[in-house]
Formats: sequence, C-alpha cells, structure tokens
Amino acid sequence: MEDQFIKAATLIGDATRAAIMWTLLDGRAFTATELSVAVNTSPQNMSMHLSKLLEADLLAVEKQGRHKYYRFSNKEVAYVVEAMANLIPKPDILSKKKVENYPPIKYCRTCYDHLAGKIGVALADSLVQQKIIIEKESAFEISTEGEKWFSDFGINLEDAQKQKRIFLKPCLDWSERRYHIAGSIGTLLLNKMLEQDWIRRTANSRAIIITGKGEKELFKNFKIVV
Repeated sequence: MEDQFIKAATLIGDATRAAIMWTLLDGRAFTATELSVAVNTSPQNMSMHLSKLLEADLLAVEKQGRHKYYRFSNKEVAYVVEAMANLIPKPDILSKKKVENYPPIKYCRTCYDHLAGKIGVALADSLVQQKIIIEKESAFEISTEGEKWFSDFGINLEDAQKQKRIFLKPCLDWSERRYHIAGSIGTLLLNKMLEQDWIRRTANSRAIIITGKGEKELFKNFKIVV
C-alpha cells in the first residue's frame, strides 16, 4: 500500500502531469494536442506523460474517428485532484474585500461535474440550513423532507442511487475551504441549472456565468444573493 501511494503521488507530483490533471478538472475530454497547448509542452513530451497516467489508471482514453480523447478514468480521481488543491497556502488577507472582487474562477466554477466556488458552497449551505441535506460527521445525507424537495425540483433520487458512482458527498472547496456538493446529486444539480439556463459555461474556462434568470431563481430557491 505504501509503495502504491508513493507511486501515485510521484506521478501526480510531476509539474507537467499535475498541469494535465488540473486541466482535466474542466470535466471535458481533451486530445493530446489540446493538452499540449494547455500545459505548454511538446507533443512528444505529452505522449510520454499521458502513457504514464494511462498505465497508472488515472486517465482513460476514447477514440472517435481520427482523434483520441483523454479524461479521468473515474470521478474519484477528480475529487482527489480538487482535494489536493486545498494544500495551497491560503493568502494572508490584508484588508477586507468586497464580493465583487472575487475572481470568476473562485466565485462560481465547475469542479469536474459539479458546482464549486463561492456559489457552490452557498448552495450546500442553503440545502443544509433548509434541512434538505443533513450534515453528519463530515458526510451528507438527504432528509425525508429533502426527498420531496428533490422530486419537486425535478431530480429523480432513485435513478441517481442506481448510478455506479458516489451518490452524495461533501467535497472540500479549494478556494472557500468549506464544503460544496459532489457525487451524482451534485452533477444532477449542476445539469438542472444548466438546462434551466440559470448558469452558463464559458469557453476555455471552468468559470460559470450566472444569468439574470439564475440570479432570481438562486435567491428564490436558496436565498443566495448574487
């Protein structure tokens, strides 16, 4: 176990491979060429790094036509990468800054397949305060009232529980240092907000834009002031 841990840590600890893993937190699959551009390395060097990550089962590759697309081998890899970001030292706050000064990536972003940043944490806080989700010993559970709430919100919990992945879990947000919602429930919440045009993705970034409709709905449903 110790040897396996050291091997995994060494693989991710390499600067280029760490940059690859960070890029893939976008949630999309990338070609080797796209990753080369994103992390500023040569195609030959990228090929070597991707081979090592594939061999360690940290990445998976899918072929479509002439192209190969790389992504995390499973969602748990994404959770590990996000959790590692919490090791980044928190900057000293010299003066209180207004919410408007939040960088977009810290204010609202995707963390692989769920919502993160200040808004993602505020969403988790609201669901806990409304007793839709219950926090127990650093774990999340859905209450009886929450089951009805999710149904009314248009999310089928039975289908979510049948998925071969984590159902619901707290994910420590690297910029807020508090929990947001991960697992299949986090994914369904993100997708629902995208479908309803509350939020929109941005090109070449994990930052999320909140629409005018989203501002109203976030306040109506979660008392979140954008």
